[in-house]
Amino acid sequence: MSPEPAIDPPDPAAPPPTDPRVAARLQQRERRRRRMRVVAVAAFLALLVFAPLSEKAPLEKMYALVIVCCTALALLFASARLSFALMLPTVVFGLLKAASMLKFEYLLTPVLAPDLEYYLNRDTLELIGRYPILLGFTLGMTALVPLLLVPSWVWETTRGWTRFGRWRAGAMRVLGTLAAIGVLAACLMPEGPFRGVFNKPMWATVTDRSFLTAFFTSFSDTEVRQPALIGTVDRTINWKLDKPLRAPQHRPDVFAVLEESTFDPRMLKACTLPVCTVPMFVPDAYTRANGALTVHTFGGGTWTSEFALHTGLADVLFGNAGLYAPYNLAPRVAHTLPDAFKSAGYRVIAVYSHSGEFLNARNAYADYGFDAFYDGTDQGLGWKSTDADLFAVLSKIYQDEVAANPDRPLFVFTLTLHQHGPHMTPLATLAPPFDKPLFPGAFTPGALDDWLNLNLGNYLERVYDSSKMLDELQALLWNSGRPTVLMHFGDHQPSFDGAMHSIPKRIPEAAGPNSSRVTYYMLRTSFPMAAMPKYESLDIVYLGSMLLDAAGVPKDAFYQANTLLRDRCKGRYLQCADTALLTSYHDYIFNVLKDLRE
Repeated sequence: MSPEPAIDPPDPAAPPPTDPRVAARLQQRERRRRRMRVVAVAAFLALLVFAPLSEKAPLEKMYALVIVCCTALALLFASARLSFALMLPTVVFGLLKAASMLKFEYLLTPVLAPDLEYYLNRDTLELIGRYPILLGFTLGMTALVPLLLVPSWVWETTRGWTRFGRWRAGAMRVLGTLAAIGVLAACLMPEGPFRGVFNKPMWATVTDRSFLTAFFTSFSDTEVRQPALIGTVDRTINWKLDKPLRAPQHRPDVFAVLEESTFDPRMLKACTLPVCTVPMFVPDAYTRANGALTVHTFGGGTWTSEFALHTGLADVLFGNAGLYAPYNLAPRVAHTLPDAFKSAGYRVIAVYSHSGEFLNARNAYADYGFDAFYDGTDQGLGWKSTDADLFAVLSKIYQDEVAANPDRPLFVFTLTLHQHGPHMTPLATLAPPFDKPLFPGAFTPGALDDWLNLNLGNYLERVYDSSKMLDELQALLWNSGRPTVLMHFGDHQPSFDGAMHSIPKRIPEAAGPNSSRVTYYMLRTSFPMAAMPKYESLDIVYLGSMLLDAAGVPKDAFYQANTLLRDRCKGRYLQCADTALLTSYHDYIFNVLKDLRE
């Protein structure tokens, strides 16, 4: 029996068919088409509620609505199929929102544009395979996509457009498609009608759950441009050391510890009690350099301070794109601190205090040049881990590494997490003397007194935990019999939900006008050496060259220039008094050394 020929939907202008079987089949197809349209409309409306209308700010809701609706209109004019035009954006934007929710749940960051490069690979598939929920979601969505899209295309008809005439319908479709794409393109431009949703601080981008807005704005926000040179460039300035080292002097182990949200409490004018003098900030016989440290972030953005240590560059040079340094800058920097140590024969390892997937840390550290990356999650660490927990992990890894590499020096980077906000544990539950307000009436009158006392009490209790951990770490390293350099520093001040800005501080004039961008650094060695240069305030971009100095490790062209700028600007960087010198330095590192690869 030969198959029945396919029958197109009826032409509205044509007379009804006389064959009852053909009429029945046409009516069945028409009912199926109508049901598909009902499903598509319902699904699209559900998408609007689930995705665009669930964005946080009103402008972000409008932005996401326009993106979704313009996409649907462009598809409608291009395909001439209503069901397909509604179902495709429902599937695409629905999957984007669901993927962002899952990524946020597991990794605490939403889906961003750079994820298209870093996470569409075999490693991600292997990761998904280890999590039943992720695997089930992926398989379910893979099966659901064709079940929704194929019928919305096959069961739909384009015949309705014929009522306008062939040429007129074609012109309408072309113009409609171009107009919808034009509006969509304008909305995606940072200077377009929705400029207010762009250039949002990255911490807000990754935490406020406006998932569609975060994804689409990240395309422009992560675009790196080489910093513009302001002023006259003087290429006669010499950026090479007169007597650079040719070989390591004695190759000590080097430890760098980033202390999350940490500052010397004596910086606060009201913090004059004995409890404000914490041992970790007090120089001792092993101290070679210490003081105020100027950083480029406040209240968050630890990854930018990690970037500054490992590359000697400030994220602020690259505008808002610099906030995405682990994604877009780490792969492009040609000279890094880990590479400098590796060139001197060091084994370079990072012991991370939380997930290596957070903000692309694992990939970024590979780009920085680390030989090994110990994921905090794999080591049992997480957001609630204390400094003591980190020390237990760090000491075991150190001893294992020494046993495996007895004749090879180590450069080890790690970071704490316990001091991360919020600082809102009730005072009554803290250990004495932090179980009661320490500074009554010391700050702004009113309710803010209680708030600041709560936050400062929490901060001080935790900083004593940090001090104890650093003492134990120093004892471990000093007793190892291996010469060691130990540096610890604060990555930024805690925010205390913005209240930190209101606390009067005393900071060095050289640190610049922003008192909220000052923390501390401390560098000690287990072996005797001459005191290092003393600066009224040191910028974080110079910590790498300071470590190389203390370790006696040869410097490449970048770190020679970094050292010379450090001395010529007296520890300052963007506040360097000689702006022409700073411009010539940037010309040298970016245009001569090509420190930022294409």
